[in-house]
Amino acid sequence: MRRMWLLCLGVVFAASSMLGAEENARLLRKAVIPGGPRIVVVAEGDFEPRSVGSYSLRAYAGTNPRFPYDIFLAGTVRPRDGTVEDVRFADVDRDGSPEIIVVIRSAGTGGYLSADAFQLHGTVLTLLEAVSGLAKDADPIRALEAKLTNRAEPRAAPDADKPRR
Repeated sequence: MRRMWLLCLGVVFAASSMLGAEENARLLRKAVIPGGPRIVVVAEGDFEPRSVGSYSLRAYAGTNPRFPYDIFLAGTVRPRDGTVEDVRFADVDRDGSPEIIVVIRSAGTGGYLSADAFQLHGTVLTLLEAVSGLAKDADPIRALEAKLTNRAEPRAAPDADKPRR
């Protein structure tokens, strides 16, 4: 009887340990921004499903190799529809500094991509642009560049094409 009780207790403990571990399972990525010691960390939200929720983006100075996360610079939390797939760097606005690109893949059958581009200037982190609904094999960096280019082009005045009287 005692063995049976210990066996049941062991099964309950193992099951509860697995549930707790699953609850805390989330994506966590870190990367060094090209051209300097600054480090970014991207993490899916605690206790959220992998398929939807939020993600945080945090930037650190990274100047002390022994304690690279001691000096927090800036951060933000953004919604996500899918799982964080990658963190990339590209100069999508062509200003000479790389932007931080967070790539997200939808959990649905299409595997669609979305991406958020952020600028980090000192201790200010700004969402520069976002794209979503991209094909599963699309290049999110090119999509961001195209959207920024279209946004930057001057628009003709609404009546510019009408003849004057």
